[in-house]
Amino acid sequence: MPRDRTSLPIPTINEAAVTGAAIPGQQQVIAATRNWLERAVIGLNLCPFARGAHVKGQIRYVVSDARDEESLLGDLERELHALLATPPTEVDTTLLVHPWVLNAFDDFARFLDLVNVVLRTHALEGVLQVASFHPDYTFADSDPDDIANCTNRSPFPTLHLLREDSLDRAVAAFPDAASIYGRNMQTLRDLGRDGWLALAVGAPSGEDR
Repeated sequence: MPRDRTSLPIPTINEAAVTGAAIPGQQQVIAATRNWLERAVIGLNLCPFARGAHVKGQIRYVVSDARDEESLLGDLERELHALLATPPTEVDTTLLVHPWVLNAFDDFARFLDLVNVVLRTHALEGVLQVASFHPDYTFADSDPDDIANCTNRSPFPTLHLLREDSLDRAVAAFPDAASIYGRNMQTLRDLGRDGWLALAVGAPSGEDR
């Protein structure tokens, strides 16, 4: 069986935070994020590349206890370097979940500019990239109520750290990668709001965000 990547012998933000010992609810955050990955991302085939890393246990789940943007940036920097320091056969990608900061989508969207600054500052452009997911994710020029936004809606605000090399290999192996975005939009529209709600991939009821 694959090892649980919620706790690994590499530099971490806070071992107690990752294991859920320091802040009540962090194990629930990880469980909800894994449920979303399995039922929505993989279950609906929104990302054809996710299944392999999941099955091999190569996805690292990290819960940040940051309450402000500065702390989250520090966590992001540490996790970017931790990912680089770990062989992709052990950890190919990292989900940095931050339930207690940037819960307003507009704030989250603005923060992504700082994420790009971090990548440039650490000379990581072309080496790593960061994808974004949020409970209220709304694509530019999209109506917030458009079900297609759910392709990028996760239980909690999440930064997805990816290796460019791994992404390039995955795209090369997928003959029609350019069609993924449009296909995902159609998948959600076919599913409909009731179908999405039936997946039960939101934050746990009563979770303190």
